[in-house]
Amino acid sequence: MMALHDGDTARLTRRFTLEDRERYRALVADSADDGEKGRHRVPGPLIAGLFSYLLGTELPGRGTNYLKQRLHYPEPAHYGEDLTAEVKVVRLRPDKALVNLETRCTTADGRVVCEGEALVLAKDTGHFG
Repeated sequence: MMALHDGDTARLTRRFTLEDRERYRALVADSADDGEKGRHRVPGPLIAGLFSYLLGTELPGRGTNYLKQRLHYPEPAHYGEDLTAEVKVVRLRPDKALVNLETRCTTADGRVVCEGEALVLAKDTGHFG
């Protein structure tokens, strides 16, 4: 297992479809009429799920436990557009096996649709003795 360093990053690109929208709405039992604008916006929890995936599979990886997350959605994300989620290590606290990460999701044209930070416990990832 490679050691973690400040500045380490992981990213993925995903395009949510209208089929994803319907599956999400069924999962959360959402039958509300979103209106024309809301119908095309990707819900925040789907975007947040991209960060969760990265943290649990890539950086720090398997065994990561979420402790805290703060997210801000400055622009809407739309179904059918490529979204790139990225997590970046900004602070390591090896004595407590804690990792602070910056989170950001952008569109192909560079619009920031979500940004924030996460604090995770990485004790069981093998990165900390």
